[in-house]
Amino acid sequence: MVKKGSLYGLGIGPGDPELLTIKAHRILTSVPVIAYPTMESGKVLARAIVADFIRPEQIEVPMPLPFSVERSSQPYYDIGAEKIAEHLEAGRDVAVLCEGDPMLYGSFMYIFNRLATRFHTEVVPGISSTFASAAMLGAPLTFRNDVLSIMPATLEADILRDRLAVADAAIIIKLGRHFAKVKAVLEELGLFSRALYIERATMPNQTIKAIASVVADEVPYWAIVMIPSQTNPQ
Repeated sequence: MVKKGSLYGLGIGPGDPELLTIKAHRILTSVPVIAYPTMESGKVLARAIVADFIRPEQIEVPMPLPFSVERSSQPYYDIGAEKIAEHLEAGRDVAVLCEGDPMLYGSFMYIFNRLATRFHTEVVPGISSTFASAAMLGAPLTFRNDVLSIMPATLEADILRDRLAVADAAIIIKLGRHFAKVKAVLEELGLFSRALYIERATMPNQTIKAIASVVADEVPYWAIVMIPSQTNPQ
């Protein structure tokens, strides 16, 4: 009987390959199979981050996923999970690449939910773009008893408003076409002047802009608005 392979969820960080952990690098460079999500546009961000570490003999399993709240991702994750399961059943270890941290808005969570009860699974944490953004912006997020809220821009405006109204500090992710809505809520709450804006934190094309200069139609999905704490750190 063939021993089943192990499943690894690798957090590969926000974009800079040097932010890959030593453990993630060891697993990435030793497993026979690597799986990763691909966008509808054909872009493969996760693989691009670690491309220099992938060996020619490793088997690659792309998983096309829709990055849209209007389209259900369930059948795509079902298909991807079963492709991965075929390799695991054959005794081959599989590392699934996940931008940022696998368990914080990570695509790997959906593979984990489908396969972790069937195969030995290990999750390797990674640096999230949310926290990398604070470092790139040079803005401390929280002090002392501050409560940090992380929220997706895809929420309805009234929900965003309610959550932001009580937040000591906040990070708003998945901006894209939702920037105009987020901007309106921030202005309504008097938070716009405190807000900081960054695109593609730690990537070669990272961009930091004054939020007032941001053009809504040009905001990518991989953009973040950060509202740092106002607590006096002294």
